[in-house]
Amino acid sequence: METSDDAGVYILTDEIALIQTLDFFTPIVNDPYTFGQIAAANSLSDVYAMGGRPLTALNIVCYPSQTVPKEALQAMLAGGLDKIHEAGALLLGGHSVDDTELKYGLSVTGVVHPQRVLTNAGARAGDRLILTKPLGTGIIATAVKGRVASPEATAQAAAVMTALNRAAAECLEGFAVHAVTDITGFGLLGHALEMATGSKVEMTLFASQVPVLDAAREYAAMGLVPAGTFANRNFCQNMLHISPGMDAVTLDLLADAQTNGGLFIAVAGEQAEDLLACLHERGVAAAVIIGEVSGTGPGRLRLEK
Repeated sequence: METSDDAGVYILTDEIALIQTLDFFTPIVNDPYTFGQIAAANSLSDVYAMGGRPLTALNIVCYPSQTVPKEALQAMLAGGLDKIHEAGALLLGGHSVDDTELKYGLSVTGVVHPQRVLTNAGARAGDRLILTKPLGTGIIATAVKGRVASPEATAQAAAVMTALNRAAAECLEGFAVHAVTDITGFGLLGHALEMATGSKVEMTLFASQVPVLDAAREYAAMGLVPAGTFANRNFCQNMLHISPGMDAVTLDLLADAQTNGGLFIAVAGEQAEDLLACLHERGVAAAVIIGEVSGTGPGRLRLEK
């Protein structure tokens, strides 16, 4: 709780600890099957961010039975089930209520060895920082709601949001990974700042190295920026040093609230390239080194071009 970590961990034995997490939200794409995939992948992600393996899941459904057809509900749940199975987990059931707005997500239980739990508070000076997915899905989702997103941009964002973080998480074992989190509602800046504060370090991010979906930059320049992005920027501003000349669009992209974003990894500097090679070999093509832990301190971010 003290460092806003991604999930709770309960030690059962010297060999087994349970990971528990829960997440659900309203649709961010129009297709119900795709929405189900996104919501389930997002819920599963927190287990991966703790270094664990998901075992079981329970559906959480708020369903407007008078306005949403049963076929849409069935498609949404089918999308979620497919992602649960892709993760190697089992659906054990769930609970639904009649509501005025559709919402869906999962409660997920996973396992991890107690000595291999990964948190967001162990980054060390000299670590390199890796991000495994591009940013921009929140801005594209806003463009979808405004009916200005192209089919290509919508499909690209959906591909990012439906992709499990499983392969990335499985690459971490065997490397000197000191801290991990997944990039979700607080954006890259917010989650990086949480890691820096929890670890008592200063981080330097290089904006030009951060992967971004092309359409997201275009839509951000048009002003299609969700309110959560501005809240994230405001949250970070007192602990963020920005190099002169940084444009507002780049700041919006770095603060963009993500859904099932990539893993943000602090790994020993001498092992960063090897970990990156593992990620690429496992199909995590967008993974890239975007910064470094540049020193100790109360928790600050430096943003360089």
